[in-house]
Amino acid sequence: MPDRPAPAWPEEYGRLVLPEVDSTNAEALRRLPELGGPCWILSRRQTAGRGRRGRGWADPAGNFAATLAIRLQASPAHMALRSFAAALALHDALVAVTGLAQGFALKWPNDVLLNGGKLSGILLESGGGGALAVGIGVNLRAAPPADPGAAFAPVSLRAETGLSLSPEHLLDHLAPAFAQWEGRLQTYGFTPLRAAFLDRVTRLGEPILARTMTDTIEGRFATIDESGALVLATTGGQRVVPAAEIFFP
Repeated sequence: MPDRPAPAWPEEYGRLVLPEVDSTNAEALRRLPELGGPCWILSRRQTAGRGRRGRGWADPAGNFAATLAIRLQASPAHMALRSFAAALALHDALVAVTGLAQGFALKWPNDVLLNGGKLSGILLESGGGGALAVGIGVNLRAAPPADPGAAFAPVSLRAETGLSLSPEHLLDHLAPAFAQWEGRLQTYGFTPLRAAFLDRVTRLGEPILARTMTDTIEGRFATIDESGALVLATTGGQRVVPAAEIFFP
């Protein structure tokens, strides 16, 4: 493992490491009323992790499960942009701790891929009143069984790279990286995050399938817009897709 000391922990962010929780997102929303500021909550074991669209999130021992509990004075649409901040921060942290510039890529809207497989998942959940849980799961030690309906097979960092990384060490890099992207978002808006995301995203300019709850849209991945929505160039014209599952034909 490359010896890459972590940057200083961001002063305004708390840190809480727990032996076990049901869900780090649920724990974050439970604790937010008593927290004095944003706080990262890392659990060494998660018994009822959640993925997007109500799916479960398998969490073998040694994998990363953490949530940022934060309260924001922002519209729901602007709060949702933390999904991009989290993905960019995780990408930066993984490159920093592994020393591997190649292999990592982002998949819209917020997954991190490694060698074309799904390494992580990010789930935002709102508790109302500006309360937000930014949950991040990373397959550090082991990948869960493949879901036949998923767009990508899961992979683990150890199997793909031979590197063993502790969840605490990843958090040491992730928290400063997120604080930087959050600062840029608050100061400059979504523009710098959009540019950085497009620089790291996979399949830009290539054909993809976007499956919403009601439709399947096929087109060329043109860009993402200023709201973070996917923009597809289709035979019927440009389509803007705010939320979907992405598949590669």
